Amino acid sequence: MYEKNLGTKQKALRINLDRRIYGSFAEIGAGQETAAYFFKAGGASGTVAKTMSAYDMTFSDAIYGTEEGGRYVVESRLMKMLNREYNLVEKRLSEKRGEESQFFAFANTVVALNFQKTNESHGWIGLQFQLSPMGPTNYVVIHVRMRDDENILQQQALGIIGVNLMYGCFFYYKSPETLLLSLMDDLTTDRIEIDMVRFSGPDFAKVDNRLMSLRLVKNGFTDAALFGSDGGVLQPSEALYKKHILMMRGRLRPITNVHIDLISNGQKQFLDEEDVDESKVVLISELTLHNLKSGDRDIDEKDFLDRVDILCSLGHMVMISNHHEYFRLVAYLSRLTKLKAGLLLGSPSLQDIFEEKHYQSLPGGILESFATLFSRKVKLFIYPTLQPDGSVYSCANFVVPDHLRPLFQYLVINDKIEDIVNYNKEHMHITTDSVLEKIKRGEPGWEQLVPENVAKIIKEKSLFGLPNEDNYEDTVKQIHQAVGNL
Repeated sequence: MYEKNLGTKQKALRINLDRRIYGSFAEIGAGQETAAYFFKAGGASGTVAKTMSAYDMTFSDAIYGTEEGGRYVVESRLMKMLNREYNLVEKRLSEKRGEESQFFAFANTVVALNFQKTNESHGWIGLQFQLSPMGPTNYVVIHVRMRDDENILQQQALGIIGVNLMYGCFFYYKSPETLLLSLMDDLTTDRIEIDMVRFSGPDFAKVDNRLMSLRLVKNGFTDAALFGSDGGVLQPSEALYKKHILMMRGRLRPITNVHIDLISNGQKQFLDEEDVDESKVVLISELTLHNLKSGDRDIDEKDFLDRVDILCSLGHMVMISNHHEYFRLVAYLSRLTKLKAGLLLGSPSLQDIFEEKHYQSLPGGILESFATLFSRKVKLFIYPTLQPDGSVYSCANFVVPDHLRPLFQYLVINDKIEDIVNYNKEHMHITTDSVLEKIKRGEPGWEQLVPENVAKIIKEKSLFGLPNEDNYEDTVKQIHQAVGNL
């Protein structure tokens, strides 16, 4: 049961008094913040086999080996630390107390705020542990960003979240959702952000890390989470380091041929940009929390996973974000990479960007938002829309209030906004809503409106309300009969 009011010192003491839990701590970058809580709580001899810090790079490399690229605050370094320290605990203590102990290795590698306060403060924290003596090992790994503006406060926050991680793993492991929620006990998102979590090991075999990532965003622990094309969770700043980001946003329920046309032609134009290196381009499909919700209902987690599976099958990275406004999204992306980024939009989304009502809370209104949206290395590629009269609506005939037209023209002239050309006009009549309704009714022909492999996945798994195989043929016959009676 979740003990919401249990303090950090109480958690550390409870672990210390549990004679089964025993292991080592290795903390690099800020200090031995987590281990210190266990020493201060009392009874640490019941928990701590060893603590260590290897601040000097030569010492650190001698113990854990070198990292590709010379970076130390990376997940690969954390995993080397965990595996080495855990193996040492087992090697040296198994014979003596292996039958009665749940061994663990706690590690972190972090970079806290420097004296000039000019660096990005972040870190990797993890626990490798047993849930029963002589049992298999599990891992829980998180990545955090520290937001306190004083080094000493960042160290304190690191210690707290480290204790929370250990306590959660040993006492909330039966409910990963509770474990995740407890990580922020005695903390606020003003102090620390958790932007990635990964559960692994036999005792977490049923945990879907994509859902855990979704909950990070839903709980407000972070504003965005990222998956690779293989469905595995990624840490955004590490996965997108020195990359060109090309992003498409939408409900994508389901992704249709018009989306594929938008991506294909938009990507060609993005690659033609002089300052874009094709070898460094990553394509991301973004789902906002707003687009994942259906009316007043909460997010349907199965529906979310269905969408992610389909997008990953197309080779896309997938991002969930709480950045509803585009200028906030761009501000976030510019934090991840300094290279040029591109956003693929339909003309209705561009129309929405020029709606001043969205910026009433900003002192500088639309100009303040545009200063963020367009001052970065970002370009908007606009996919035209088919009008009811058959004409094409694009930047060439874009309707904007008179007082904003000079602003729009400035952005076009300065190569911040560009029409997507060579589009397939035959696909432009397709809308996500109409395809979804056809799927729900089992209406013949919907398969031709989506990519072939997408149609296959929808059929195999009966996604998006598609009648299952048992009644699919009956449904199709009923539709044909109803059409014939008209």
